Amino acid sequence: MLKRFFDTIAALIGLVIASPLFFIIAVAIKLSSPGPIFYNGMRVGKNGKHFRMHKFRTMVENADKIGGPSTAGDDPRLTEVGKFLKKFQFDELPQLINVLKGEMSLVGPRPEVKQYVDMMTPEEKNTILSLRPGMTDWASLWDFHEGEILKGSQDPEKTYQEKIRPEKIRLQMKYVKEQSFLVDVKIIFQTLLKIFR
Repeated sequence: MLKRFFDTIAALIGLVIASPLFFIIAVAIKLSSPGPIFYNGMRVGKNGKHFRMHKFRTMVENADKIGGPSTAGDDPRLTEVGKFLKKFQFDELPQLINVLKGEMSLVGPRPEVKQYVDMMTPEEKNTILSLRPGMTDWASLWDFHEGEILKGSQDPEKTYQEKIRPEKIRLQMKYVKEQSFLVDVKIIFQTLLKIFR
């Protein structure tokens, strides 16, 4: 109950404070490339329920039809504005709307596409999907700039599966088992430090 109350208040405050930035980013996206302002990708949430996760569009229109779900820093589908947004994680800001709607939390395991959820073991599914997915968690801090790790890879999808996903799952499991309000505050603080650094 405390977590949901905190999420709601923080999301409201965040949306109000970030509204001028939302406007600037929206204009930049529309002027830089054809297509919508937002990318609303389907993700798997708490208890396996599907929802549309909101992000600022960082790629060319219909990018999901010409490539996989893993995005390298040098992915040719990325727009110039998109590269900037990803560098500072600004593309994630619209997820505050998902938090306000109760589909996500500020802190929790990052939501995955069905393809990756289907690869989880029954224990991983039962544990990770027992909570609302979050905007950040231990795995997000460890893998803050995933695109840089995948940069230069001949097969970004294979690199993700081999170098990123196993540790990501381990850290998500760790979060669920150890989560508390104080842990959430610590993760939020460390995430903000990462962004501003």
